[in-house]
Amino acid sequence: MLRHWMRSLWRQALRLGGWLVALVVVFEEWGWEPLQQLLARMGRWPGFRWVEAWVRSLPPWGALALFALPTLALLPVKLLALWAISHGHVAVGMAVVIGAKLVGTAVVARLFTLTQPALMQLAWFARLWGHWSRIKQQLLSQVRASWPWRMARVLRRQWRMRWNRWRT
Repeated sequence: MLRHWMRSLWRQALRLGGWLVALVVVFEEWGWEPLQQLLARMGRWPGFRWVEAWVRSLPPWGALALFALPTLALLPVKLLALWAISHGHVAVGMAVVIGAKLVGTAVVARLFTLTQPALMQLAWFARLWGHWSRIKQQLLSQVRASWPWRMARVLRRQWRMRWNRWRT
């Protein structure tokens, strides 16, 4: 009886974990390109051009180190947000987590765009990237086939139509 209950609990935890991963992937998918484009526009500003040129010129291991830097830099910020949440400052903590996620996604997306040619020179990275891309596409296919996704698309389409009618 206990074994059956533990297996059931484990399956539920895996299912919940799968949905949490799916939500992160969907956020990354929705946010990756627009946020990367925003930083690309900023990269055309006079003071930033040389930074992007320098990033593009990095060798593979330098590109990998730079690519990992935002994750490491934002970890203390996210831990501080968790501390704030644990001390009753839920709104502040959640705002910090969301802000860190947006900034982190924007920076990582732009860095990946700039460093991808160098990173793909690392055979193990190219294999991992290919594997991750396949998993992500499978996951996105499942999410896009789900009822909440389809409903969100309908609502988004209706909202856009209303917005366009209001604007005209």
